[in-house]
Amino acid sequence: MRTIDRWLTSPWRRSCAAALAGALPVLAFPAPALWWFAYVALVPWILLARSAPSGRRAAYDGWSGGFGFLVAVHHWLLPSLHVFIFLIAALLGLLWAPWGWLVRRFLGEQPTPGRGAAAVLVLPSGWLMVELVRSWQGLGGPWGMLGASQWQVSPALRLASVGGVWLLSFLVVAVNVAVTLLTSVREARVPAVASLVATAAATSAVWAWAPHPEVDGRVRIAVVQPGIVDGHDSAGKRFDREEQLTRRLVGQDVDLVVWGESSVGYDLSDRPDLARRIAALSRATGADVLVNVDARRSDRPGIYKSSVLVGPDGPTGQRYDKMRLVPFGEYIPARSLLGWATSVGKAAGEDRGRGTEQVVMNVGHGLRIGPLICFETAFPDMSRHLAEDGADVLLGQSATSTFQGSWAPEQHASLAAIRAAETGRPMVHATLTGVSAVYGPGGQRLGPWLGTDASAARVYDVPLAHGITPYVRYGDWPVHGALLVLAALCVTESLRTLRLRRNGPEPLVPPARTAHGSPARPGR
Repeated sequence: MRTIDRWLTSPWRRSCAAALAGALPVLAFPAPALWWFAYVALVPWILLARSAPSGRRAAYDGWSGGFGFLVAVHHWLLPSLHVFIFLIAALLGLLWAPWGWLVRRFLGEQPTPGRGAAAVLVLPSGWLMVELVRSWQGLGGPWGMLGASQWQVSPALRLASVGGVWLLSFLVVAVNVAVTLLTSVREARVPAVASLVATAAATSAVWAWAPHPEVDGRVRIAVVQPGIVDGHDSAGKRFDREEQLTRRLVGQDVDLVVWGESSVGYDLSDRPDLARRIAALSRATGADVLVNVDARRSDRPGIYKSSVLVGPDGPTGQRYDKMRLVPFGEYIPARSLLGWATSVGKAAGEDRGRGTEQVVMNVGHGLRIGPLICFETAFPDMSRHLAEDGADVLLGQSATSTFQGSWAPEQHASLAAIRAAETGRPMVHATLTGVSAVYGPGGQRLGPWLGTDASAARVYDVPLAHGITPYVRYGDWPVHGALLVLAALCVTESLRTLRLRRNGPEPLVPPARTAHGSPARPGR
């Protein structure tokens, strides 16, 4: 232990160790998908910040760990952003600096049982504030939220229906804090055990009493995934492949056919021949076709990504334009200042246009769908609003052709399980390339995934459920609770500071003792 302590006396070595510790939670996400590891993955990072010689050094440990975490969960962006990803991670990693300071404040030296118990509330609340700030679309969005690593755990999915991915993140961090106390702080083992027991009891209570989505119908939804199409006129070849795969669905009694993101590379108003071909597919299959157009609009300036519903008579007029764009991938923030990013990576040469509102589409058969496009499936508020607006099925259209060899396709597909569990609505994640997946209203996976090497059309029997989950009804209440915890902390710390200023520091001289060794009583 002393050897490790001596090795960590170097600020650079300590920062590297913090970055490596911060990167560990990535193993809980797909593709490794070691979901259980999330409950101990933060322990090395917490132990390092706890041992910091000062609050300032603990803040640096938080910053360095945040840098490592962001690089790890976004490593698949390296082909697009190159060295720019390290600059972004360094800037956003600053969000974890206060969290590192809080770790030392509550767990440093020899924490009392009271400080240990408070840490189980304060540190998860601080983590949620970090996730809240970085979830803003302009800062990269909520990719890699810690709670999303629990997408395949049934009890966790039930918790998501109550408090969303926020509640899962809070509980995962709380368990990490409790494990740290249990293994390294003897004086605080009682509150650590109590916290673990309370977490288990709360999870069991939610499992027993949270409302279950009640299935009241079924629909058959077909996903068309053409796979990678290269060469000259790739957009035309891709359309031909999608048309060929869709024709295989004739006679399979489907209610809806879904193509992936950027499945049509031309505006259908400018290419009525393509619109007629899609309408012919709708007549042949007996179902509307939801395509995704990535093209320059004929009715307004700019390039838009849009979900467009096509029926047997052509486009139905129901259209959704993507609202939340991928920073650098679909637009460059402050292009006049950061436009040079196009010279070092595959950043957007032209900003995409933005939609202004979410749309719920009526596809016939009494079925209402809520489309989301790619990056938007990471935002819990968007799927929650679609459920509030009456969507029966959530639909994500995506494409990850640039990142086929990375962990990104699996991570993206797993997010749909969390969105389904949060809203009590089934979700279809259809990709142009990548991983296509379908989940039931409780977040359970329906049928096998279509992997990154697939070029196929597959029909899924999707159960429908109605009713409102607590998360849809009450929204992001765990975030509001975390804000209250931190507000109470600020008030307590302010009162403590005022008391110290008024009374001065406590005396360091021990009280005088009598001849018998007992403390002398003050005179009357």
